[in-house]
Amino acid sequence: MKFGLAFASSAGTESDTALEICQIAEKVGFESVWGGEHVIFPSSIESKYPYTSDGKVPATKDTMIHDPLIWLAYVAAIAPTLRLGTCILILPQRNPLVLAKEISSLDYLSSGRVELGIGVGWLKEEFEALGIPWERRGARTDEYVQALRALWGGTDVEFHGEFVDFEPVTCTPRPIQEHVPILVGGDTPVAVRRAAKLADGYYPGTGDFNELQNLIQQVRQSAESFDRDPSEIEIHAHYAALPGQDHSEGVERLQDAGVGRVMVPAFFFAGPGGFERLEQFGQEVIGTRSE
Repeated sequence: MKFGLAFASSAGTESDTALEICQIAEKVGFESVWGGEHVIFPSSIESKYPYTSDGKVPATKDTMIHDPLIWLAYVAAIAPTLRLGTCILILPQRNPLVLAKEISSLDYLSSGRVELGIGVGWLKEEFEALGIPWERRGARTDEYVQALRALWGGTDVEFHGEFVDFEPVTCTPRPIQEHVPILVGGDTPVAVRRAAKLADGYYPGTGDFNELQNLIQQVRQSAESFDRDPSEIEIHAHYAALPGQDHSEGVERLQDAGVGRVMVPAFFFAGPGGFERLEQFGQEVIGTRSE
């Protein structure tokens, strides 16, 4: 079982705390750190946030949300064993050629440690501010994934789709990894199908163990419908979905359910004494498990 420190960029918001949280995470046994994304915070939001009961996003105008790729590049050298992931990069808001360059540069300089977690986005007002169509963002996302993989795959690549269209080009450097893992986030049937069809990992947002089990079953069945081996899709789970009070037993149950990586929100370790709590978590939860 692997442990990722999710939304680490929202806890390590300053230049010194960003480095410190990654150093501690590496020391206590986390194998990855992850950065979330929102480009802007609209002053008026009518869109419903999908992961709270009241539909309100747990953030304010003053909440620090760094660009995840810049934050990951900043911390990459300080903790050289940690994998570097996005949770979640809003793919349809990005130019896929520029993003291909950014990801490949980060992967190259970090010796092949990048994992690209993607989503289609939930905040319509953000799309409107960026001048990006809200409609058909799912289809745009699927095509962008194809374009990214084509650009990473070799030289003199051309692509002709509905949303991306270019004559032969070369993106250099290319990633160190032969295949940059792509994770799909989301709990909807469409997200399940997208993960099953094209992703290397699935990252549902639920914090309920029973719902998590159901989503895992759905993604496995959907993978088989696409003639894929379900084991090819690594399951991620929020720490909140950990069943029971006993950490060791709960982690075992997640593992038995098919979870490969537990995503522990760095928000747990924000504020006074947070980094001490991070060390304690590593000792009491991660440190008690043998690989």
